[in-house]
Amino acid sequence: MKRALIFGASGGIGAAFCDALDQQGYAVTGLSRSGDGLDLRDPAAVDAAMAGLSGPFDLVVIATGILAPPGASPEKSLRSIDPATMQDLLLVNAVGPALILTRLPALLPRGGRSVVAVLTARVGSIGDNHLGGWYSYRASKAAANQITRTAAIELQRKFKECRVVALHPGTVDTAFTAGYPNKDKHDPATAAQNLLRVIDGLGPEDNGGFFDWRGEAVPW
Repeated sequence: MKRALIFGASGGIGAAFCDALDQQGYAVTGLSRSGDGLDLRDPAAVDAAMAGLSGPFDLVVIATGILAPPGASPEKSLRSIDPATMQDLLLVNAVGPALILTRLPALLPRGGRSVVAVLTARVGSIGDNHLGGWYSYRASKAAANQITRTAAIELQRKFKECRVVALHPGTVDTAFTAGYPNKDKHDPATAAQNLLRVIDGLGPEDNGGFFDWRGEAVPW
């Protein structure tokens, strides 16, 4: 039986991944802040949440992240930048996934195909930024993209059939995006199914790539 490990399992997309993979016959392990104390701001909390895990896992999905801390919102202009808010987003959206990635080598299979998917966002693309604004969120996701790309290079040296990718799920209808209307929002179940199709289609040449929910490459 294939095994999957989902970080952010209590969130909209993370929970949808757990459900979809369970229906596909995976043995699914989910970790979250609310259920397991997975506080991505705290390395000790990440260690404690992951301490009981035993691999190997064929699929790892890091579906964690915040749009803004409680009481804050994405910046519309330079004068709105708040250092504490920016630091918090960088900790959760970039440093947190990095902490998880540092602990994954002990949980991946030595042989056979495996995938590590880090959910980032198109707004983290520097090349695709045509609207401006959202400085902290964009910067945190751009950092997560670079971390994912760099980890992909390192992990494939040891795990030859491992693909590590950054994925853009599109705008998903969750509490995360409740205040931001978008006619193209996907429900979480659809978003998870879309991304699983992308994951299933990844080849060796896709390691270290950045793809949207259609499977199309996103510019860095």
